Amino acid sequence: MTELYPPIEPYEHGLLDVGDGNRIYWETSGNPNGKPAVLLHGGPGQGSAPRMRRSFNPKQYRIVLFDQRGCGRSTPHASDPAADMRHNTTGHLVRDMELLREHLGISRWLLAGGSWGTTLALVYAERHPGRVSEIVLSAISTTRRSEIDWLYRGVGRFFPEEWQRFRDASAAARPEDIVPAYARLMEHPDPAIRNHAAASWRTWEDVVLSLEPGAPTVARAELADRDTLAFVRICAHYYAHAGWLDENAVIAGAPALAGIPGVLIHGRQDLSCPVRTAWELANAWPGAELLIDDYSGHRGSDVKRAWMLAALDRFARPGRPGRPVSR
Repeated sequence: MTELYPPIEPYEHGLLDVGDGNRIYWETSGNPNGKPAVLLHGGPGQGSAPRMRRSFNPKQYRIVLFDQRGCGRSTPHASDPAADMRHNTTGHLVRDMELLREHLGISRWLLAGGSWGTTLALVYAERHPGRVSEIVLSAISTTRRSEIDWLYRGVGRFFPEEWQRFRDASAAARPEDIVPAYARLMEHPDPAIRNHAAASWRTWEDVVLSLEPGAPTVARAELADRDTLAFVRICAHYYAHAGWLDENAVIAGAPALAGIPGVLIHGRQDLSCPVRTAWELANAWPGAELLIDDYSGHRGSDVKRAWMLAALDRFARPGRPGRPVSR
């Protein structure tokens, strides 16, 4: 079993005013004079967690976490129907990252992330390649419409009964309208309707991951808590707009990453984000290393964790370009 680094606490944290009435929570932990690295959480809207600090050697890294707009400890919280979602887009998050980098006095930082966090990291790096030292990503997603359609419609072929429940809860007239329908439901003035939509969406996401090794039993919740309401509202909002990205934009822009060392980690059993996206990205990104484990899915696994830690440990040591542990 591959162990993460021991738990640590931030030595500094705060709320950064990024405009449009938004303030994002940020924190730094580890070595204040260490190599800067930022870990981007998934979702969109999932928020950061203390466990995320533990992927980095705290003696070598200055570890930056932040909660993206509308979630976690950032304000306003998207669970509040008064929170304006017009100012919550991929472009806003990229600008927030630049503001945070400047606020912390960082010239270049390593980007790490998983799932939606991989899309955000890639978009940021393609727009600001001079600010990125290395990239380490797991559970690769580029938020193409084709990927979104797979997650909320195509993968239903494996769970037809659960997908029918998911579709029925959306009241979408056509299967391709499910995600926009949920986005509308999450803006409904009736809290009971928002709650039902959020609980249904959360259940579907858990079902998609339910076949993975070690996956917990799917719990069909009747009530959605504050964080789930924010997560689903943000997620449906982003995916209804395909992240405000042109189809294939992230992969088409990957040549801009040439010269940035990158490691892509993926599980072949990932039904949420099929491995083809990771393979296409690796082929478009000159010099990227792709590691695929046949026995891992979307969630963390011992193999994926070992690869992530090995890549981060390698990049913490200047002048050590050796390859990460493979399998």
